[in-house]
Amino acid sequence: MAREEVKLFKSLSSPYGWRVVWALKLKGIEYEVIDEDLANKSPQLLQYNPIHKKIPLLVHNDNPIAESLVILEYVDETWKQYPILPQDPHERAAARFWAKFGDAKVLPSIWGSFTKQGKEQEEMFEEAMGNLKCLEEQLVGKKFFGGEKIGCVDLAVGWLGYWVPILEEILGMKLIGKEKFPLLSVWMENFSNFPIIKDNLPPREEMISTYKAYQKKYHSLAVKN
Repeated sequence: MAREEVKLFKSLSSPYGWRVVWALKLKGIEYEVIDEDLANKSPQLLQYNPIHKKIPLLVHNDNPIAESLVILEYVDETWKQYPILPQDPHERAAARFWAKFGDAKVLPSIWGSFTKQGKEQEEMFEEAMGNLKCLEEQLVGKKFFGGEKIGCVDLAVGWLGYWVPILEEILGMKLIGKEKFPLLSVWMENFSNFPIIKDNLPPREEMISTYKAYQKKYHSLAVKN
């Protein structure tokens, strides 16, 4: 059997690429990683993803797959070991829904809480609290969103466990406290301390520096507008 070629184009600071890293690691798939400079994207990335020109991008035997949630499903369907999506059709649909909810609702509201100021920030913070409450309810009676083991939803919202504490440190405020979100707080610890996850995270100090720069940039743009 010919050796499979798997390449992952991602960036160091973006959580979208790391969820693909975690999925590949859980399944024991060997791959080459290409960390992109998003200000100066490589010709390879532009060749393989000419429409969106974005990361992450998985290239499997020269076939490109774009969009991180789509990549997670592709990885799960291609390599059957350690399934990350449920086999039951309803549970599978629910997992897709909550993974999408994380990207469409949770992430923008938390990012808005980090980048906005004044009344806009307060509004985004309230929205984030409502979205997090929805996630909290999905963890009743479970260790992970996937049950007793890490699944697709855990990978999709896994950034909460590592990136949110970084944003909290920069903001000087708590987004996910143990009193308000006890289940989510425990899940964050369980997920972040899972060996494969813990061993595959970007350097914390570098992320703090990077995200401080992001915040400064957004605040500066808001002043200009």
